[in-house]
Amino acid sequence: MNEVEKTKAYAWAKALCHYAGEDEKFLETFFERLLVSEGVSREFLYYLEHQDFLCAYQVEGYTLIDIMVWQMDHFKAQLDRDRRDMKSNGDKMLLHAFHTMLLMEENPEYYVNLMQSETGTDYPGKYN
Repeated sequence: MNEVEKTKAYAWAKALCHYAGEDEKFLETFFERLLVSEGVSREFLYYLEHQDFLCAYQVEGYTLIDIMVWQMDHFKAQLDRDRRDMKSNGDKMLLHAFHTMLLMEENPEYYVNLMQSETGTDYPGKYN
């Protein structure tokens, strides 16, 4: 990431963290990880400039869209439990999709297992 991109990315990450209700420590940790990850950085900058997902980068075959879908399942489960803090916070979901992908790079097996086994909604046979 060049200096101009880094400045833009930091400003946007700071705004996303603010709107998502995350603190300065989260921002700093998130941004440090983002700078180390060429793939997630490219996706982050693309989204910043186009408000759309590039989905060129994958971890173990999963893209940011896959992570967002997985998060949506959890979001639905939170609504079922009357936890509505994410109901209208798209910034939080977006930020956490990027954050999850960064964490997934560090520990892919853990997140692949979660995405394949953990869903937020009930379906027939889920608990069998």
